[in-house]
Amino acid sequence: MKTNRLFLILFTAIFVVAGCAPERSQNSASEDQEEEASKPEELTIWANDEEKHLEAVQEIAADFEEREDITINVQAKPVLDQLQELSLAGPEGKGPDLFLQPHDQIGNIVSQGLATPLDLSDEEISGYSNTALDSVSYNFENENNYYAVPSNVETQGVFYNKEIVSEEPKNIDDLKTILENNTDASKDKFGFLMKPNDLYFAYPFLKNYGGYIFEEENGEFNTDNIGLNNEGSVEGAELFQTFFGEGLISTSTTSDVIDGLFTSGNVGAVINGPWSIENYQESLGEDLGFTSFPEINNEPGTTLVGTKGWFVSYYSEKKEWAKELALFITNEENQKRYFEIAGELPANVNALESIEDPIYSEFAKQVEYGTPMPNTPQTSQVWEPMNNALQFIAEGEKVKPTLDEAVNQIETNIEASGAQ
Repeated sequence: MKTNRLFLILFTAIFVVAGCAPERSQNSASEDQEEEASKPEELTIWANDEEKHLEAVQEIAADFEEREDITINVQAKPVLDQLQELSLAGPEGKGPDLFLQPHDQIGNIVSQGLATPLDLSDEEISGYSNTALDSVSYNFENENNYYAVPSNVETQGVFYNKEIVSEEPKNIDDLKTILENNTDASKDKFGFLMKPNDLYFAYPFLKNYGGYIFEEENGEFNTDNIGLNNEGSVEGAELFQTFFGEGLISTSTTSDVIDGLFTSGNVGAVINGPWSIENYQESLGEDLGFTSFPEINNEPGTTLVGTKGWFVSYYSEKKEWAKELALFITNEENQKRYFEIAGELPANVNALESIEDPIYSEFAKQVEYGTPMPNTPQTSQVWEPMNNALQFIAEGEKVKPTLDEAVNQIETNIEASGAQ
């Protein structure tokens, strides 16, 4: 999962929340007093330790603290460390009430019993995108529940240098033409670059021809049905293969090479996510362009979408108030404020649609073309075999047997992991 993309590959839905606390009974003074007595003195949040995210959460939490007269203890905790720490601290009553995770960890979180399913009304979820809501729902013991309040979404698209690429690529053939017409490897000049070994970025090639990670039906993934070596995936991987070799993209290309050459003005176009915007803008300024993923097989490129969400700890004794805090952090007003500070796409539809920046607006459009990454525990067994397979394919290995071998390895990994 990549850092900052759902902290993925090794990353919503929108609740229009007026920011109200749990409804209070108006029937009698005694009921009011009982309800008021249930209000906690303090709530603890484990927020990611990234500076801008932390600043945004602290600012929003301070407003909730003032409104509800509840002390909000915001603790900086790296997302990648939270689950292990919670499994140890939670049973001792030392964990958070609310914590942040990418949605692809839900299966792991639920299997460990670290979060509680959330009772969310239709009104509370009415403001969130369907993609985001799907991301944070999970079927456990034949019950499909929301396990997080969506906060932010992210996906990928094509950044391009207007000095090299005069018109944005509309389809995959356009991207191939840009590559062929602007590449001189001997001078470190490339029309287009992408990694040869990353399923996250290569997924549209497979998906748009009918490939998939796990078969999905009614929001539930059938992990016995892997579609990464079916007819569609083979056709898409054969197209992917044509971008490498023969003086085009080197099969040793890395993320650092891509970013270094693009920011120095030596590359026409690259695939990346919103976490790259600030760096690219600083380097290219007004020459930076962005477009959603080009059409493949006559359809918009279907990218993987990651969602970060706020989870209520199973061990919290203040679950209802923790949920209210999560809804407050992610309501329309606060999602706008979070975006302004942290620069991450809101899960709230109205907040998302209010963004005027053309690059972020195009990312918002791509989210609607995307599909959530599977959130089952078995997904963690997919990345390494498929990344290796894509590397071999880029190097010229036969596509079908390479994908067959990868899927066999995935099935073996899933069986060995016990995550059935």
